[in-house]
Amino acid sequence: MANPDRATVPVSVSVLANPIADRWHFGIIALIAFLTLVDLFATQAILPSLQAQFDVSRATMGFAVNASTFGMAAASLAVGIFGRNLDRRNGIWISLALLAVPTVLLSTTRDIAIFAGLRVAQGLCMATAFTLTMAYLAEHSPAERATGALAAYVTGNVASNLFGRILSAAVADLGGLSINFQTFALLNLAGAALVWTTLKRTAHMMPDRRMRSNGSWRLVLGNRRLQSVLAIGFLILFVFIGTYTYVNFQLVELGLSPMQLGLVYFVFLPSLFTTPLGGLISRRLGDGAGIVLTLFLAVLGLIALFSNSLAVVLVGLAMVAVGTFLAQALATSQVGRIAESEKATASGTYLASYYTGGLFGSLVVGQIYDRFGWSISVLTLVATLVLAMLFAVPLRAMWSSYRNRQETALPNRSRQPHS
Repeated sequence: MANPDRATVPVSVSVLANPIADRWHFGIIALIAFLTLVDLFATQAILPSLQAQFDVSRATMGFAVNASTFGMAAASLAVGIFGRNLDRRNGIWISLALLAVPTVLLSTTRDIAIFAGLRVAQGLCMATAFTLTMAYLAEHSPAERATGALAAYVTGNVASNLFGRILSAAVADLGGLSINFQTFALLNLAGAALVWTTLKRTAHMMPDRRMRSNGSWRLVLGNRRLQSVLAIGFLILFVFIGTYTYVNFQLVELGLSPMQLGLVYFVFLPSLFTTPLGGLISRRLGDGAGIVLTLFLAVLGLIALFSNSLAVVLVGLAMVAVGTFLAQALATSQVGRIAESEKATASGTYLASYYTGGLFGSLVVGQIYDRFGWSISVLTLVATLVLAMLFAVPLRAMWSSYRNRQETALPNRSRQPHS
């Protein structure tokens, strides 16, 4: 019997016919990710300017800026619970259109509590679009290209980190903070328009009574592999937010101006080229070994942040970016494999854990930085990544078991008649 969802998916997603088509459509996926998440980290680049405007502590301003991760976590869970019956394409473009509302309102507020609330609202909209897009890709990409599609999406995330921060710093420096947020509201609307024009509508996901009676949450959360991946996702964003939020203050102490702070984020540029390698690493090493290796690279980068040399710090930041983005791509691809029938629930659960980690990273590292200084903050981040590597070790054996099952099933599949 034909799958009605598959029949309505654009050929570009459901049947990637050749390498040129792959590159073109992975590029569209990356651009959608860029416009979905460009607001998330761009505000970090103007953190010192925001602190001066609101006249609050570094920890308070850092927490307010990263309050978006609370909205991201809450919306990810909500989509995981109710997302089976949502039309993916409509949910994505409407979320991005609504995202422009709190973004433009950020240009008018001078109250720190309202600022944090608007950042939460941004997170709600971004996470809804993000989670639905992940589910869309997992459901409609061929199994052999699912990791590549998700890696393309993470690559767009990398680009949003790089160019979003640079754009934010440049616009704020030239036109002020208000113009900065208004510019990003226009990008939100551009993202909604892109989704509207490039993604075709898919059929609603039909409720699965068997899954509902058994409890989809028990099936998802009772899986040991997913538990490990949830912990890894939490710890990855804990470190990422903790690093790139508070390193700004360290860089200011090294004499950098707000405009120069924006240029610092060219450290994300190598990640644009390395993150798409997530699919290759997954095939060659397996996700568990790949996560351990890439996080070890990030640990080496964190150690470089102890230096007072700007050049060494920049190299360290680039290594942290390469390692964490690759690990995120590998962990994200695991979610789709683990939850073969409950992808929306699993994706929402993973993203809720991931963004909750970012919220805690902002809060915990900010308090440590204010009380004990930068060196202790970096040691905390190193210990956190080591813990994430320990969670990844069992995935190596699980990956081997998964590959063996796939190879055993392959001959049986080849004997089945093609429709």
